[in-house]
Amino acid sequence: MAWDEWEQLKASAAEQSAARMRLNGLPPEDTGGGVGQGDLQVSQADLAAIGDHAFTLYNRLWNEARIAVPTSDKAAGDLSRQGFALGGALQHVSNRWDKQLNSLMDACAHISNRMDFSSKTHRDDDDWIQRNMSSIDTLDKGFDESYAPAGQQNPVYGEKTAKGKGDN
Repeated sequence: MAWDEWEQLKASAAEQSAARMRLNGLPPEDTGGGVGQGDLQVSQADLAAIGDHAFTLYNRLWNEARIAVPTSDKAAGDLSRQGFALGGALQHVSNRWDKQLNSLMDACAHISNRMDFSSKTHRDDDDWIQRNMSSIDTLDKGFDESYAPAGQQNPVYGEKTAKGKGDN
C-alpha cells in the first residue's frame, strides 16, 4: 500500500468517526422518538427477577460446575505420579477453572445480594416519600381556609377542649 493511500484512508476514517461521535446521548435516529428518554425506570419485579436469576445461576454453579475440580485434581495427580507431563498441564487447567469458577460465583452472589438490597432500599425510599407526602397533605389542609365551612373550625386541628381548673 502506498503511503499516500494510507494517509487518505486515515483522513477518511477520522472524518467518519468525528461525524458519528455523540456525547451524553444517542443520535436522534436511535432514540425511537420516545417520551421521557434518558430516564431510567425499573420496577421491583425487574430487580427481583435479576436477583433470582443470579441466585439460581450461583446454585447451579455450586452444584454442577464444582464437580469437575476434585476429579481433575485426582487425575492430574495420577498422571504426574506416572511421569506424564500432561499431569502438570491438567493441574494448571484445574486451578484456572477453580479460580474462574469462584470469580463467577462471587459475581453471581454480589448481583443477587445487590438486587435484594436495591429492591429493599427503593421500597423504603418509596415508603418514606409517601409518608412525607401524606404529612405535607395534612399540613396543607390545615392552611386551607376553604376546607371547613365558613365560621367553623377546620377539623384537621381536632376538637377544642374546655380548659379545666388545673390546666395551664
